[in-house]
Amino acid sequence: MYLVVFRNRKRADIDRAAYDAQAAEMEALAAQQPGYLSFKSYAADDGEVVALSEWQDEATARAWGRVAEHRTAMSDGRTRWYAEYTMFGCDTPRTHRFP
Repeated sequence: MYLVVFRNRKRADIDRAAYDAQAAEMEALAAQQPGYLSFKSYAADDGEVVALSEWQDEATARAWGRVAEHRTAMSDGRTRWYAEYTMFGCDTPRTHRFP
């Protein structure tokens, strides 16, 4: 498994409806990609959002990054949506489960 952690803060002046529409479109498109396993997003009280996506391996996660529609969304993220972000990629994360 390859885990992608995307931490971000939105700009204060974004068009929330347009952002939400693009995010929903990307989530649906990602789910159709080879190697996709899951996606979840969490928002903290201070406005930071943490999005987690799981992929079969690093190659499939990177392939998602090359999908044309996703590249457009990433560009929009830098120019329209995000005040800041950090992305982490983790190959074979240590996993503990209970029970």
